[in-house]
Amino acid sequence: MNRTASTLSAGPLLLAALIFAAALSRVIPHPPNFSPIEAVALFGGAYFIPRGWALVVPLVAMFASDLVLGLVNGGIYWSYFASAGYLMVYACIALSTVLGFGLRGKVSGGRVLGYSLAGSVLFFLVTNFGTWLGGSMYPQTAAGLVAAYVAGIPFFQWTVAGTLFYSALLFGGFELLRRRHPQLRTQTA
Repeated sequence: MNRTASTLSAGPLLLAALIFAAALSRVIPHPPNFSPIEAVALFGGAYFIPRGWALVVPLVAMFASDLVLGLVNGGIYWSYFASAGYLMVYACIALSTVLGFGLRGKVSGGRVLGYSLAGSVLFFLVTNFGTWLGGSMYPQTAAGLVAAYVAGIPFFQWTVAGTLFYSALLFGGFELLRRRHPQLRTQTA
């Protein structure tokens, strides 16, 4: 089978569909930071055989969900696209996808749990740093950086909860599909 045909086979299309569905779930009302961002990135990194697809699909899915959120929420959300926080979130998606490469061929409940927690911590550290660095809410001092991290603590619990929930849904659901449809095993990592 040629590379183009295998790239467009059922396995990668299913992975992309699962990622897009999870990303679009952000439109459903949820607690702040309870989202699939890190889980989608880890999942893509773990299962897409071509690394380029592993990076691009989660980024495009999250961008599509951001556009939908912008349309639903209007001006308040559109200003997000011009912020440094926006870039930091997308940097986290890319970094977490690369982190997900470590799960390739080694997916287990314990490993997904560990990587999900690591991804949540990464998201907390990077996005709160970005809020401090690119915004005017906090002074550009060490005390301002500490204040940015302290202000982010109440949201961290929801980041962890959302990442764990969506990781269980994506990784667990895909494993169930792979058991029912063995052809999916050969088309993904």
